Amino acid sequence: MDKEEVWKYLTFILTLLLALAVVSNVLLYTQNSELQKALVMNRTTEVKVEMPNITVKTSVGNITALQAKIEELQRQVEYLKEQLREKQPAKANTTIAILPIMGPIDENMALDVVSKIRQIKKNESIGGVLLWIESPGGYVGPVRVIYKELKKLSYSKPIVAYTGGYADSGGYFIACAADKIIADPLAEVGSIGVLYVHYDLEQYYAQNGIKVNVFKTGKYKDMGAEWRDLTPEEREMIKNIIDTYFQDFLQVVSEGRHLDMNTTKKYATGQTWFATDVKGILVDDTGDLDYAIKVLEQLMNVKSAKVVLYSAQKTDFGIYESSSLYMPANYVYSYIRR
Repeated sequence: MDKEEVWKYLTFILTLLLALAVVSNVLLYTQNSELQKALVMNRTTEVKVEMPNITVKTSVGNITALQAKIEELQRQVEYLKEQLREKQPAKANTTIAILPIMGPIDENMALDVVSKIRQIKKNESIGGVLLWIESPGGYVGPVRVIYKELKKLSYSKPIVAYTGGYADSGGYFIACAADKIIADPLAEVGSIGVLYVHYDLEQYYAQNGIKVNVFKTGKYKDMGAEWRDLTPEEREMIKNIIDTYFQDFLQVVSEGRHLDMNTTKKYATGQTWFATDVKGILVDDTGDLDYAIKVLEQLMNVKSAKVVLYSAQKTDFGIYESSSLYMPANYVYSYIRR
């Protein structure tokens, strides 16, 4: 099977995997939400997801079979990744690129990191990537963008994530794109969850004689604006948005760490752990940076690789509006503008 055929097959498998993941999340949400009250006892609900040349049908009562199929497809993806990595030029497995992600993650950091990922992908002399993460997380969008780019990179080059201090929430989300996660024994990892920050300055405006006139085209156009509180309906809408992001986070951890969904949810309380306490679960092993490089060299099948350190971009992170975040609440306060 040549490289082009492997890519075509991998694309097909990933598309099918995405379809099944969507169905799985829909079923999980149906089970855990108030929608379950609307289901008639013993009634079978069919969910149909259509994608190009692919149709997936299943029922609420068949989640186990669906999960088994997802795991089977994930194993196929891992096999195809190995095939693609073996197709790399002989001169490839000679250099390790250390890609740092330091500090809270916003759009500017995502732009910088994605640019470097694409440079690394095109550089045939780089055979593996050491993803050095020291981050509390950040905005949902930028975190997911970096994660997706790293997943693409992982199909051709092995990735090991390392943290010496903390990889929380969005930082941990990104680490799950790696083949292995190595952490200092006392590094903080986890905080699997989503946070929504809303500024309600209505009383502040009133006390200071500030009147806000709003002209809008729809009743939800200023939802989340700081000059007013949220309505009960809007709170429910935001709750659903946050739950969607949360289900995505669960799926990323479950896939990246090869955990069943029940185990993943057990560690999805928003809590952080010392890496030594979740060794073999949220992280593969504990050790320092040199040990992480050694693990990556083993994945690259080389004894000693040249190491190149990319620069880390400094970001002026701030939370300036109502936002959905992959970040622990204890870090949020430092970045609130007021």
